[in-house]
Amino acid sequence: MQDVLVRFDKPLLKGRLIRRYKRFLADITLAPGGETVTVHVPNSGSMLTVSDPGSEVILSDSRNPSRRFPLSLEMVRVADGEFGWAGVNTGLPNRFVEAALRVGKIPELSGYESLRREAGAEKGSRLDFLLEDRRRGQCWVEVKNVTLVQNRTAFFPDAVTLRGRKHLEVLERLVSHGARAVIFFLVQRPDCEILRPADHVDPEYGETLRRVIKKGVEVLAYRSSLSLEGAVLAGPVPFEAA
Repeated sequence: MQDVLVRFDKPLLKGRLIRRYKRFLADITLAPGGETVTVHVPNSGSMLTVSDPGSEVILSDSRNPSRRFPLSLEMVRVADGEFGWAGVNTGLPNRFVEAALRVGKIPELSGYESLRREAGAEKGSRLDFLLEDRRRGQCWVEVKNVTLVQNRTAFFPDAVTLRGRKHLEVLERLVSHGARAVIFFLVQRPDCEILRPADHVDPEYGETLRRVIKKGVEVLAYRSSLSLEGAVLAGPVPFEAA
């Protein structure tokens, strides 16, 4: 097994999903004991294929008494085995990709002298990472979390995303100004063989993605494997734009 790049720094609990509602809330039956609690869901997407009632889930406990909902949904069981989890916390991918970048685990993005988070790409727009090098120049990276999988194919997005399309357009403009720009998809579940745009969910995103690729925006897709220990890099995922 590869090294854990991101460890869970809060206590974890197991339970089963009763329902997810109002986007950011879910009712969970805790195990053992069967107590029902309401938890925070750190995911604004539809969570299609990772929000089925009765699914086994992992929660993190902030142990913060000032929070209305101190428990947060972290993972949903989608397959058998130690790594059969989908990571639904959209805050994890950026931490994971940053850790991978800092130790050179992503060859396509290695060799840069510096890394900045949440860098201003243009007025009113920030992207997740800016890599810089005196010889190679700038490389802008925007990270997207992927949890939608159907018939062994991963798809992005899982809901209509105007914000996601705007990120692609910013990357396109950066390329036109001579920078390198990358859209990085992190598939946070084990049961996929390929990644495609979710044209059946948001056809405009797929059209925009294909256009910016032709203009020079690069696509990278990797998969992380999650367990109770944390997240490890499981290798690249083939991407098919058509």
